[in-house]
Amino acid sequence: MTQTLLDDLRAIVGTRHLLTTPSQMRRFTHGYRWGEGNALAVAQPGTLVEMWKVIEASIAADAAVIAQAANTGLTGGSTPFGNDYDRPVVLVNTMRIKSLHMLGGGRQVLAFPGTTLDELETALQPLGREPHSVIGSSCLGASVIGGICNNSGGSLIRRGPAYTELALYARVTDNGRLELVNNLGISLGNDPADILRRIETKAYSENDIDWSDDKAASDPDYVRYVREIDAATPARYNADQRCLHEASGSAGKVIVFAVRLDTFEAEKETEVFYIGTNDPNDLTEIRRGMLADGASLPIAAEYIHREAFDISARYGKDTYYLVQRLGTRRLPKLFSLKSRIEAFFDRMPFTSASQVDRIMQKIADLLPSPLPERLKQFRDRFEHHLMIKVSAADAPALQTLLSQLYPKVSGDWFECTKAEGAAAFLHRFATAGAAVRYDSVHGKRTGGVIALDIALARNDREWMEKLPAEIDSRFIHKLYYGHFFCHVFHQDYLLKPGFDWMATKNAMLELLEKRNARYPAEHNVGHLYKAEETLTAHYRALDPCNCFNPGIGKTSKLKYWK
Repeated sequence: MTQTLLDDLRAIVGTRHLLTTPSQMRRFTHGYRWGEGNALAVAQPGTLVEMWKVIEASIAADAAVIAQAANTGLTGGSTPFGNDYDRPVVLVNTMRIKSLHMLGGGRQVLAFPGTTLDELETALQPLGREPHSVIGSSCLGASVIGGICNNSGGSLIRRGPAYTELALYARVTDNGRLELVNNLGISLGNDPADILRRIETKAYSENDIDWSDDKAASDPDYVRYVREIDAATPARYNADQRCLHEASGSAGKVIVFAVRLDTFEAEKETEVFYIGTNDPNDLTEIRRGMLADGASLPIAAEYIHREAFDISARYGKDTYYLVQRLGTRRLPKLFSLKSRIEAFFDRMPFTSASQVDRIMQKIADLLPSPLPERLKQFRDRFEHHLMIKVSAADAPALQTLLSQLYPKVSGDWFECTKAEGAAAFLHRFATAGAAVRYDSVHGKRTGGVIALDIALARNDREWMEKLPAEIDSRFIHKLYYGHFFCHVFHQDYLLKPGFDWMATKNAMLELLEKRNARYPAEHNVGHLYKAEETLTAHYRALDPCNCFNPGIGKTSKLKYWK
């Protein structure tokens, strides 16, 4: 049966696009930051019809299917995890399917499995519009549909989690039948192959699009949610039932072929303000004041702690330079090349894949610091850093607020030049991979990275973590950074060697429970977190046979959830 399935898949996608050896599959079966496992094959379909046929053949052969786009997830949710599945695993990589259709003159967009955030952003720029997210995951080449499936957040305060109720997807019913569900609001007929062919080739007219449908193509309520600063719940997190709807929050439990999304008018002129302080209450006062104010929300407000600033300045330096010099579009190919080189080193005696990171870091250490002088001066003066981007029209109000708060002993601020503002945000986003690079470079001198992605309650004033001395002593470095106004924080801990990674992580999660925090906030459960009951129920309703991405959220990997 296994050989028959491989023959069928090869006939569908061609020999070149069916990978079966461990070295060929490595960059697909190893997560960007976390997780790895065996797969029978990696299939790379080139059309939606090929993708449907691959899934159809795999389900008919009683194989589990994991759909994957750019494999940039941080919790291992788009790769196999371990080797204890009860069926062969076929990994379907969708990055060859990159169609992108503008609807209503760009008011909405139709995105396909391999469409990246960067590609969507580039396509919308001439229209003066933007997608849901414009930086962050887009720096790594993440896909649009991946964001929807994970209810991913982002840095843009006004837009909330990635969300739509308009999607075209495949599911397997409780009796094992594969079916295609068209909830795009576009009339395409009834035959699955014909629907997929028509949608991909744009063989439909504006008259086939239903604009009267009341289904949402973005989160309609987030602006109200984030402003409720006295609410005892988070503004957003992955298991929030408010944003679990079919493909949205599905985490691969259905196979998504297309999503229909709102786009947003781009701000033509913006200003960035950089704030430094040694008193975290200062930043709480700014956040609560600006959210409670009836004026328009800022565009973004990103926090970074001094220790994260330092680790990113060294171990995120090459990422900073790559994005600055090459842009985000070339990064997926560079990461793919890096993975191939890592596979080569993995096969060599007396070395490992981490050798690539060590070489890259030696090169980065030779490069000058790209950070503007005023940012480095604030690093020396202040422990806590906040950068706020606002529209030019809102800049005078923020100037007035900051002038009333400062100067005082605890902190200060300045209005960035265009170069300083770009550098501040780029440095903040380079932080995301800095702890992993540190761990790779230092090898046995660390005990690994514990990466937490948390959402604090909107009314929580004690946002800066205070660890018990016994737990705090286990860490070499602690990196705190995040989306401050949304109260979503990324917290990366570099463990000292000799300490139990899992026991320490569980102790950290217990502390978060006591703080009424929810986790994960925006990277989804992957294989790092146990899915809450609401999320598990969503998964089981979407995939009663447990055929797609089994084991996600530490759930059962067995057929029919046994």
